[in-house]
Amino acid sequence: MLYRVMFHYFDQFLAEYEGRFEKEYGFLRPIIKAAVQALLKYLQATTGTELRPGVVASIQTFGQKINLHVHLHFLVTEGGEDSEGRFHHLASFQDSLLAEFFSREVFSLLMREELISKALVEKIAGWRHSGFSVHSQVRAKTREEAERVGKYMIRPLLSLERLSLDEREGKVGYRYGEKPEEVERMDYLEFIARVTSHIPDKGQVTVRYYGLYANAHRGKVRKAQPDKHPFIIIEEESPRIPRRGWAEMIRKVFEVDPLLCPKCGSTMKIISFLTNYAVVDKIIKHLKLTFVADKPPPPHLVSQKLLMDSETGAEYFS
Repeated sequence: MLYRVMFHYFDQFLAEYEGRFEKEYGFLRPIIKAAVQALLKYLQATTGTELRPGVVASIQTFGQKINLHVHLHFLVTEGGEDSEGRFHHLASFQDSLLAEFFSREVFSLLMREELISKALVEKIAGWRHSGFSVHSQVRAKTREEAERVGKYMIRPLLSLERLSLDEREGKVGYRYGEKPEEVERMDYLEFIARVTSHIPDKGQVTVRYYGLYANAHRGKVRKAQPDKHPFIIIEEESPRIPRRGWAEMIRKVFEVDPLLCPKCGSTMKIISFLTNYAVVDKIIKHLKLTFVADKPPPPHLVSQKLLMDSETGAEYFS
């Protein structure tokens, strides 16, 4: 079984609006569910089939300087099982689309909890960088690699070997890199505050299992099919987003057809995708193009239907 390691970052968004909602483990649990739902919808969009992947998810709130750096680690199977027991293998993932699904699920969650306003969501939707990102380029090809990744996902907050104490100044030093200057120095009270702020409350679970790895699903499989054979694997080496999928989403959100030629009104044919901002900006500048929206995004932009209510498909994935 091949695995993909996914890192979900959204602490930039948290830092921007830290006063609007809590950064506690109790709140991060539904954030994990939102990330799982985003993964489900991504898989369905790329394969056209509802799939059940295996997911090991962990919460980490600290960075290399023992600072606040909230992010999620996912160890995910490269694909998932369909309703007929066949495993669809995906050889690649599109991080930008994963991040888009993730941000929509988080906004839907925050709106349901009344922790964010529609106006703010509309404002963030217009940002070039929303503060959400997903990195999924790390692969675990063997059991040993997967175990090594698992150990990294649950690594401790700090290493005692990297700690030092300046008794004369009463400063604690923490070496976060290999260079001599890569040392974070702080008052001992600040050090204690940083460390204790990352300790979860009693009973809080920081590692969770979903899909094929959920205890409930594994128990049902063993009970129903004790001698079940291994997956029938279907290779999908070059998954592509169906043209109707992304085009339909743009039509729903912005009420415009992205495939409609603005000059002749005919349907355009896609010849390539440009994802490099520098290249896109260069082309726009060369053509002397300006973009002014005929009207702002419609009010239903941030509705639960548009943001793909995270409860959709939850029954299948439990």
